[in-house]
Amino acid sequence: MESVVSALQRLEAIASAAPIDVLAAAFADAGHELSLVGGPVRDAFLGRQATDFDLTTDARPDEILRIVRPVSDAQWDIGRAFGTIGARIGEHTVEITTYRSDAYDGETRKPVVEFGDSLEGDLVRRDFTVNAMALRVPELKLVDPSGGVEDLVTGTLRTPIEPAVSFGDDPLRMLRAARFSAQLGFRVEEGTREAMAALADRIGIVSAERVGEEIAKLLLADDPVEGIRLLVDTGLAEHVLPEVPALRLEIDEHAHHKDVYEHSLTVLRQAIELEEHYLGRRRDLVMRLTALLHDIGKPSTRRIEPGGAVSFHHHDVVGSKMAAKRLRALRYDNETVREVARLIELHLRFFGYADAGWSDSAVRRYARDAGALLPRLHILTRADVTTRNRRKADRLSFAYDDLEQRIEKLAEEEELAAIRPDLDGEAIMRILDLKPGPEVGRAYRHLLEVRLDEGPLGPEEAERRLRQWWDSERDR
Repeated sequence: MESVVSALQRLEAIASAAPIDVLAAAFADAGHELSLVGGPVRDAFLGRQATDFDLTTDARPDEILRIVRPVSDAQWDIGRAFGTIGARIGEHTVEITTYRSDAYDGETRKPVVEFGDSLEGDLVRRDFTVNAMALRVPELKLVDPSGGVEDLVTGTLRTPIEPAVSFGDDPLRMLRAARFSAQLGFRVEEGTREAMAALADRIGIVSAERVGEEIAKLLLADDPVEGIRLLVDTGLAEHVLPEVPALRLEIDEHAHHKDVYEHSLTVLRQAIELEEHYLGRRRDLVMRLTALLHDIGKPSTRRIEPGGAVSFHHHDVVGSKMAAKRLRALRYDNETVREVARLIELHLRFFGYADAGWSDSAVRRYARDAGALLPRLHILTRADVTTRNRRKADRLSFAYDDLEQRIEKLAEEEELAAIRPDLDGEAIMRILDLKPGPEVGRAYRHLLEVRLDEGPLGPEEAERRLRQWWDSERDR
């Protein structure tokens, strides 16, 4: 963390530059208070760059609009009912919110919006002490009623008021605790942690969309694992992502198998390390959801075989369906659901390659079935190797190197990503004298299978094979 002196110097620099200096002068001239609040103040202490600016004031929304219009390029009042006015000043976006002193009914997490009269009163209603600090401008006075600076120094996450009250008011804050613990690398204070466990079932009043958003933000942290552990250890995961704690299978001393929960967390971390190499970017939500959930089919498919071995037959197919169901319940978009489910379904395809060499047709099928998901499948397959047996790990790694090289070679030779049968639908209908219908689709798929097995045939050979197949179909 930045030293306090360095952080204050950073805050002073922010306050003296656009757009804060312009707004500070405008609000002061209008006789109103203005403070930089929340994330930008916290990030100054953490040495992070502030991109968006959140401000708070004693002015009411109509007055905020009147003050910012002359000094901004655009304004929007979509959050007016909650006291928030947005504005763009040059290249900067700001949100300015009237002090709040909300009341909660205990049945929903939507507060009865009440405007407050003091900055200190507004700060103590916020989620965590490290987010409950403000810098008054233009005075440059740090306001920290709950000890946020001390908590930043010690890397502690706690609520400004009693955690049971804070989480009772807004249970989403419990998920935010897990997210911030991952993003900031902070330890959740024991009383705060205990309240999360005691009130875990209260998360049920939060909309599925908001839960899904918080889980996504958590997973997109540099290292989300500790945040996931917090969800599981406090029981929150049982209510929002129950398939993950279910991975903690009981391990029978006579039927040893890998700890699936710990294995999944390791796979997640290893997948994150590979993202940039294969995808050219970090923080891929599809990849991270897949890595975390890839083995969720194991608990329901676990069997003890004769001799004590443990099997999880078809856990890839079962897990794919389970993941799709959970992600739909969390209101993820259709593409994300489809891609995660498909990757989980495919994640076992490679295993066995190291023991039995694949034909070119098998390699083509592997790449064809993955399609645009192939780079992510590469990540998942490599990350899924968590054995401590160095020889086995090296053997699998070398085998996958070989598979990737073969895919690349075939792609260069045949433009694998664009594989099509040698005859299109129109040619099939002309040759077989068919009208559009299911028979054309079956014929097309047959030629595609032949193409994958044997490579390019050429039009004449493809026509001969097509007629041969059609004659056998009519003879049935």
